[in-house]
Amino acid sequence: MTYEQTISDVVKVVEAGGAAIMVIGGLGAFGQFAMRVAQRRADPYMTLRRNLGRFILVGLEVLIVADIVRTIIVDQTLTSIAVLGGIVIIRIILSFSLEVEIDGVWPWRRRDVGSRERTP
Repeated sequence: MTYEQTISDVVKVVEAGGAAIMVIGGLGAFGQFAMRVAQRRADPYMTLRRNLGRFILVGLEVLIVADIVRTIIVDQTLTSIAVLGGIVIIRIILSFSLEVEIDGVWPWRRRDVGSRERTP
């Protein structure tokens, strides 16, 4: 087995881990949602969206790691680097929009909102 094959296998495991995070985390989020609905807790839908968004974000970050490792070590061509750049840009946009969904505020406004919530 060559070095590239070993790294390629490691990348596949990391990709599977990223997918597992999203699937298992999503199932857990739906399970928690069902429990909150059954217990008639306040705003189970917002908790579901927040939890799903968090697991998707973590899964996307893990998948980005796999893509970077694959491009840097296994497939070092200009085409693969361009594809990686496109994938990273798309995932950054997804991550950014998911964070806005989760927090309900633009990242550069987070500090302003946090300081207003703490003042009496």
